[in-house]
This record gives sequence, structure tokens and C-alpha cells, in this order.
Amino acid sequence: MSQKLYGNSDDFRVKKVLIASQYSGAKVELVETSSSKQLPKAVTIQKLPTLELADGSFLFDSNSAAFSVANAQLIGTTAKDKNEVIQWITWADNDLYHSVATWMYPTLGFVEATKPSVERAKSEVKSALSALNNFLLRHTYFVGERITLADITVLSILLPLYENILDARLRGDYGNVQRWFDTLVNQPQVKKVLGDVTLCAESPVFKEGAVKKVEKKEEKKVEKKKEEKPKQEKKEKKKEPEPEEDDGDDLGIPQEKAKDPWAELPKGNFDMDDFKRFYSNNPEDKSIPYFWEKFDKEHYSIWYCEYKYADELTLVFMSCNLITGMMQRLDKMRKCAFGSMLLFGEDNASTISGVWVWRGHDLAFKLSPDWQIDYESYEWTKLDPDSEDTKKKVSEYFKWEGDFDGKKFNQGKIFK
Repeated sequence: MSQKLYGNSDDFRVKKVLIASQYSGAKVELVETSSSKQLPKAVTIQKLPTLELADGSFLFDSNSAAFSVANAQLIGTTAKDKNEVIQWITWADNDLYHSVATWMYPTLGFVEATKPSVERAKSEVKSALSALNNFLLRHTYFVGERITLADITVLSILLPLYENILDARLRGDYGNVQRWFDTLVNQPQVKKVLGDVTLCAESPVFKEGAVKKVEKKEEKKVEKKKEEKPKQEKKEKKKEPEPEEDDGDDLGIPQEKAKDPWAELPKGNFDMDDFKRFYSNNPEDKSIPYFWEKFDKEHYSIWYCEYKYADELTLVFMSCNLITGMMQRLDKMRKCAFGSMLLFGEDNASTISGVWVWRGHDLAFKLSPDWQIDYESYEWTKLDPDSEDTKKKVSEYFKWEGDFDGKKFNQGKIFK
């Protein structure tokens, strides 16, 4: 009996599961589904894609679905290989995907974004591709000597980027990634799902505010009806069409206009934008005194954080992308927050910690559910702005230099 995969054939997560099934020979029937409302009621979490197993049970996570239909080669034949496969999948699904989406979808005009956020994402993607390029200089695939779910997952996320954004000039900067990409898309199992892949001929340029309006035709129809039956419209208020459901599987970027989480907190007299401009345009030796001169300790607070799971950190570029992913998901927090996150150590022996400043005296992440994805992975300590230890931490973390209690500085990222 074949298994049923509910989802959209254009969704990269669907392609990942189907490619895995081609390698294992598992029978998977794709049921084209545009909304999670069309899923069977028995599915616990209504999310696309969802895999219905032969026994009638469901897997609503695409990675679980891919593992379910995969063979031993794709999953990894040793404990070490399995852990590395999971490592690459987790990084790709979280850090790589969010950076790719934040660069690609606004550039193609599907969602609205600011130029700074798109440029940050573009830089993050290029940094990730450079790291992959260095890794693939000495490796054929991401885990071992054969294709695994690690390769399939990374490929599924990079595919739309290669088709729509990266032209020949940009692809030329990452020759090892291109070799790996070409190897995968020409595998018969992959080709059966993807068909012939056409790469981007000319990289599009992001234009701020240039968002495609797919609803214009609908608006014209409504206007025409109003002209034909003006009396009826006065008596009976026209029902607004329900917006299409966003399952969050395609873009991963929230589209709803939400209330400003900072609105309920007193503004105080610390001008965050002013400090950020000064910090960006002046050397740190001037920025630190300027911060303390302007800081409003009555309405703002300073926090120190440490990543709880340092023993799970592996490659430096993955740890760096962990920080980048967090900052990207906190993008709407920038209005009243500033932070410096630092990575210490080296591959397989690193730690992450940071110093943050924001409006209010409680953990800012609790102000909005959208900000709560990453913060529990860190231990947060509120600092006394009058203590010498706090002044030392602020100086070291804002300047990226100091003794750092004996930790070896590797690199850092500023949230501003």
C-alpha cells in the first residue's frame, strides 16, 4: 500500500520527501494540497506537507516524513553519520532557509521587506555558500562518500536560489558548491522529481516596495458589481473575502500586521537610533563613552546571555549561522534593542555569549510570541548598569576586544 504525501509539488519540503522516496523505492503518492484545511481531521498538527503512512497514522513534519521514507544510506549507516546528517538538516532548515527566503522572496517581489534586511540576508547566504565551498573542497558530499538526506535537504533549499537569483557570475564564486549541485541534480533519482533544472540567467535586483499585487483582478470585479447594483450595496454590506491561509511552509516569514510590542513601555530619553548611528559611524573608543552618557537606566536595561548547549556546537560557521538565524528572527525587535553576540573558540570547541540592551526591565522576548523561538536556548542575566563588571562587559562586547574572562575571541555579530 502506498503512502500519501499531502502538499504542494512546488514546495521544496515536498521535493525533499519525494527525492528520498526515489532512493529507497518507497511508494509515495503526492496528493496536491494547497491548504492545511484540506488535511484529514486526524492530523494532530494541521501543517503542510504531511505524510499519511500505510497504517493510517500521520507525520506532519517534513523531516520526519523524509526519514520515514528514506533508506539506510540516506539516514547514515553509523551513529556518527546519523548525527552529522541531523546536524546539516537542522542548520539548513533553520539558518540557511531563513537567509535564502529573506533575500529571495522580497527580491522576486513576493513579500515586502526593507533594503537593509535583504542586504543582511544576501550577506548571510554568501557567507554560508563560502563555508560550504570550503567544506566541499575536500568532500564530495556532506556526510561520508554517498548522498544522504543532508545533501538532499541543502539542495532543496538552494534550488530556488539557483533557479531565480544566482546568475553565472555569482555561481562562479562557489565552484565546489556548483560541482556538488550539478552532481546531485543529474542523479536519476533526483532528476525524476525535479526534471531538468534551468539555472538563473540574470540575477534580479531588489526594489524596495515593489511587491506583486495578485489581488488586483478581484478588486476590479468588486468595483464593477458596485457600479451595477448601487442600491443593493447600500442595504447589504458586502462580505469581505477571507484571506488565503498561510501555512508558513513556503516563505517562513510572518505577513500579519501586529501591534507594536514596545507600545506599552515608557519611551524614556535614550534615543536608540541615535546611539546606533553614532556606533556605526565612530570608533568604539568614542561609542562606549557615548553609550554611557546617553543611557537611560530608568527605562532601559542591560542583559548578558550565554548559550546553554555549547557541548552541541560543532563547526564554527554553523555556530555563526546560529547567531545569524536568531538575529534574523528578531528583526522586528530592532526598534528598541541593540546587541552584540560573540563566538569564542574554534571548531568543535566553541561557546556563544552576548550583551544586549533594550527598552524595559524584563526579558523583551516575552513581549511578542514571534521573538520567543531562540531565547530559551540562552541563560539570561540582568546586569547592574552601575557596576564595574557591567561596564567591562559592555566595553568588551561592543568593541570585540578584551580578556573575556580567558575566552578566545573568534568573531561577532551586531544586532542594530
